[in-house]
Amino acid sequence: MRLLIVWLINAVALFVLPYVLSGIQIKGFGSAMIAALVLGLVNALIRPILVILTLPVTVLTLGLFIFVINALLFLFVGKLLSGFMVDSFGTALLGSILYSIISWLLASLLLRDRVA
Repeated sequence: MRLLIVWLINAVALFVLPYVLSGIQIKGFGSAMIAALVLGLVNALIRPILVILTLPVTVLTLGLFIFVINALLFLFVGKLLSGFMVDSFGTALLGSILYSIISWLLASLLLRDRVA
């Protein structure tokens, strides 16, 4: 159940992005759900491989290259799906950062562990 809620939170975060950044377009909430699913799969399967392959560059940049990896994957998903479009690398960089912040805020508000 928690996985479905996180998926919906990520879809809502993606759905909000076009209102914040003009370079990102989403055709509807269904497209946001599909994009959130694909982003989750890409981040789970491809991102770890890229992080390991680019480890020397990541160390040299003190971890800032992870932002580049996230932006490239965000841009890749935008090119892969027809209902989710990202205009440029700069938009993908800013969009991936805002997407992470919005999803984190929503998850922290909605998925608090209730300790009695």
